Amino acid sequence: MEIEPTTEQHEIDEGLYSRQLYVLGHEAMRKMGSSNILIVGLKGLGVEIAKNIVLAGVKSVTLYDPETVKIADLATQFFLCEEDIGKSRDSVTAPRLAELNQYVPVSILKGELTNDKIRNYQVIVLTETPLTKQLEINDFTHANGIHFISTDVRENFVISDVTGENSLSGMIAAISKEEDGIVTCLDDTRHGLEDGEYVTFTEIKGMEELNDSEPRKIKIIGPYSFSIGDTSNFGNYITGGIFTQVKQPKTLPFVKSLTKPEFLVSDYGKFNRPGQLHLGFQALQSFVGKHGSFPRPHHEGDAEEILQLTKDFNEQCEEKTEIDDKIIKQLAYGAAGDLSPMVAVIGGLVAQEVLKACSGKFHPIHQFFYFDSLESLPDNLPQNPEEYAPCNSRYDGQIAVFGKQFQDNISNFRQFLVGAGAIGCEMLKNWAMMGLGTGSRGIIHITDMDTIEKSNLNRQFLFRPLDVGKLKSECAASAIAKMNPHTVSKINVYQDRVGPETENVFNDDFFESLDCVTNALDNVDARKYMDRRCVYFRKPLLESGTLGTKGNTQVVIPYLTESYSSSQDPPEKSIPICTLKNFPNAIEHTIQWARDLFEGLFKIPSENVNLYLSQPNFVESTIKQGGNAKEVLENISNSLVADKPYSFDHCVKWARFKFEEHYNNNIQQLLFNFPKDSITSSGTPFWSGPKRAPDPIVFDPENEIHLEFIITAANLHAFNYGESNIDYVKKILKEVSVPKFIPKSGVKIQVQENETIQQNTDESELRKIVHSLPEPSSIPGYRLNPVVFEKDDDTNYHIDFITAASNLRAMNYGIQCADRHKTKFIAGKIIPAIATTTALITGLVCLELYKIIGNKKTLEDYRNGFVNLALPFFGFSEPVAMPKAKYHESEWSLWDRFDIEGDLTLQEFLNYFANNHELEVTMLSCGVSMLYSFFLQGKRREERKNMKLSQLVETVSKKPIPPHVKALTLEMCVNDRNGEDVEVPYVRLVIR
Repeated sequence: MEIEPTTEQHEIDEGLYSRQLYVLGHEAMRKMGSSNILIVGLKGLGVEIAKNIVLAGVKSVTLYDPETVKIADLATQFFLCEEDIGKSRDSVTAPRLAELNQYVPVSILKGELTNDKIRNYQVIVLTETPLTKQLEINDFTHANGIHFISTDVRENFVISDVTGENSLSGMIAAISKEEDGIVTCLDDTRHGLEDGEYVTFTEIKGMEELNDSEPRKIKIIGPYSFSIGDTSNFGNYITGGIFTQVKQPKTLPFVKSLTKPEFLVSDYGKFNRPGQLHLGFQALQSFVGKHGSFPRPHHEGDAEEILQLTKDFNEQCEEKTEIDDKIIKQLAYGAAGDLSPMVAVIGGLVAQEVLKACSGKFHPIHQFFYFDSLESLPDNLPQNPEEYAPCNSRYDGQIAVFGKQFQDNISNFRQFLVGAGAIGCEMLKNWAMMGLGTGSRGIIHITDMDTIEKSNLNRQFLFRPLDVGKLKSECAASAIAKMNPHTVSKINVYQDRVGPETENVFNDDFFESLDCVTNALDNVDARKYMDRRCVYFRKPLLESGTLGTKGNTQVVIPYLTESYSSSQDPPEKSIPICTLKNFPNAIEHTIQWARDLFEGLFKIPSENVNLYLSQPNFVESTIKQGGNAKEVLENISNSLVADKPYSFDHCVKWARFKFEEHYNNNIQQLLFNFPKDSITSSGTPFWSGPKRAPDPIVFDPENEIHLEFIITAANLHAFNYGESNIDYVKKILKEVSVPKFIPKSGVKIQVQENETIQQNTDESELRKIVHSLPEPSSIPGYRLNPVVFEKDDDTNYHIDFITAASNLRAMNYGIQCADRHKTKFIAGKIIPAIATTTALITGLVCLELYKIIGNKKTLEDYRNGFVNLALPFFGFSEPVAMPKAKYHESEWSLWDRFDIEGDLTLQEFLNYFANNHELEVTMLSCGVSMLYSFFLQGKRREERKNMKLSQLVETVSKKPIPPHVKALTLEMCVNDRNGEDVEVPYVRLVIR
């Protein structure tokens, strides 16, 4: 079967590919949509690559592997089952791959793998292919301009975007008129550019020759300035301007380089490994060519032969490599094995290389990449070769590397997976292939409260279109049970969010029964909570995350490493309020403003109305709080009286008045306060630097953006009241009369971020608003429908309203508008995601899991990782050691605590630390409840000292201790024997 080349492109389904589009962009996706891919070899690695490519959305995928399925294939090939044994790999794999993406046809290449049959593919990927065949196909693809991915070479590669990062841009403060043409940026913003890059310019006043000119090459002067060449013949710069980075294509040559290789280093702690492994893999191919199979697992004779072959290849090289006999022998010992985590790492990496070849986006590997995780092997491996011999098991590939006893340890492991999304799905697939938790003692617990959405299908490969709307945890468990029937009845499924409110579910007994916890979460708060629980129960934690082509892993090991919460990212930079309200200069500002407007129009007022109607004391408590009481009460009054619609006509009229208020009247008021020719006290124009002078917008019912605002706002307003209709918006608009706006004197406008505008509202004024409200008793049961923002429903008007509202504000201020896709990304705070990165990162996590199962003891055994597949870059390091503190002669870390059995009285507690540890407790708390302090005097002090601590906690907190709580966590301030304040661990007091 041959695939004819075609340029036909299907329409990009943004609902399916939304998260991936934010990684690759539309242009790269279109190129991928016209690429036909051939994948040769369908064991674990081949199917992992194919899975990721099909999910990504290429034009077609063709499979070639006529070999029959063997039971050993089940170690890593997740689309095979025991019933497939004896059938051809490609025939049983193709229909299951096709289920992943309706837009990607999957076919089979029949007959021999000849040059004539492969000439019409854009990319060819070889796995499980002899070196002689690799070299033959390499020569053909090189001559015919076909991208080839294996262990050798590819054709010249043109990269349209090396990094995939957004183009840099910034505002200009000045441009000199001289031979060097120095561009100076605003003082608070570094340009971030590098020597030799190109930029274009827009919105410059006074040196208009630069606006929209050809990209100009730059030379860096400093962090806030760069040279663009001769500007002496241009006009004089006056003000304004924005520079934008222009990415230039890069051509990367690939040549036949088996004897003079270039390496991408995967781990700089193993800098000498790639050269040795390059020779070792050639030795393996030579061994297979001679014997017809890989070396026998842990067979000393075969390993010695591989070592000698490696040294022979080394002698043929111009530059000799220092050979470590142990490393080459380890390569031989496990060469017959097949590990799902390693397949996931290499499969994700190679699949991304395929997408690069299709799209020209991101930098390819140049030219060889070797990766090992020898430290995942347990210490003191058994020497008996029989321990690693095949036993007709689906885990034979793993047994060949680790042995039967270690496989037993894997099967009896007890694991908790928090989250069944993209990382969770890949994790479960790997665990199913590994046989994790399938033994008599073993178990896997999964929790995820979310349901499956269409956008999940692009990267959460355990789910299918028919699963949309169902619970992720249940569908994921069902999917891996089909991959490995041994997991049936060995998976406990929950639909609970992890947090204090579910500690009755995930209680002490639950955590104490675990061997390890793996996070697959998408928010920091939940990660920190699970981190605290793992520290408390002293359980290993595997942490990971992805952001587009970037990914990271972190290992948290009791009594060895710091915890996840020990370090954290800097807080996200926020937009100043005055910028949002009055002085936006970037589309991000107008999108955030529109997002706030959405909440302020359609969510907050309705919530306040419902509180007013349901809580008798709401009005009085609002008046007492002051602050924005007037705004809250006016919102209620408007929602129940002035703006309450009695037909859809009223909703349209309301929307038309909101348009006039925000895009005309408020702008006129701002210009009334600060005319365009305003001068500051220092003599500089007020509207300069980051401040753009706005212009009011005159409403035009024929303008699509104007009309979109009215349609979406009217329908969302109607939704608040249980109505919806867009059939005659245009007709009603013609009948809406908007009064002329007259600017007001004395209106104060915030100019600086640290400036405060005092809003003193007399209580009598608030009472007048209250008297205008209908009594709740007069409208019993009446409630409004607050609009809860949902970014992924394309029919609910949410993103459409925010897009229109943001773009109108951008038009006010002369900012370039953003399409719906970009607006959704920013307003929805979407995390870009792609299946290739997810697969690779979960593979790295599972390699660390092997170490935990093997009870590795030293910091050097573990790896934290950071990966960027776009560059590509790999960085691995030892985890950070746990920090230590000291009191008296005792050293302690975050993993330590005082364990006390029995419900002591407060006095007994104080005596315990005084007598046993020479520590004077000066303060004692449980959560937010202060139980004891040195300044507590008199009767209360004596009463508390005689109370049991559990009783004291209930008395102070005024809440009973839940029955599932076995122990109290107490924190102390103490003085040491010298009377000095010192830090000490917390106390775990067992009360039940």
